[in-house]
Amino acid sequence: MAKILFRLNGVPDDEAYEVRELLASNAIDFYETTPGNWGVSMPAIWLNDDSQFEQARALLDAYQKERTSRMRAEYARLKREGKNLTFFDAIKQKPVSFAIHLALALLVIYLSARLVLDLAP
Repeated sequence: MAKILFRLNGVPDDEAYEVRELLASNAIDFYETTPGNWGVSMPAIWLNDDSQFEQARALLDAYQKERTSRMRAEYARLKREGKNLTFFDAIKQKPVSFAIHLALALLVIYLSARLVLDLAP
């Protein structure tokens, strides 16, 4: 029976690609499910053979430790060089999108507060 190894929700494309390559290079038989047309299914990497789970889990754990240290080093380098992306940089890149999201959030807060206050005796 198939066993889930790695959920792909919120996983960057490069990480998913590296995990696929890791499994393929170690001859671990797997398949992948997508979120589907409506995005309600679970995207994940599954193992076809349960007996390979321990080996795959050990490989994946080692990979994730290595990736964590690599990404932290990359972040530290970018921060040292002043090239790391900050919250304000993200706002500057997409100001219209930020304004729309902020307006929607404020609208939801306003409507929620108004509903509560209108229902109060």
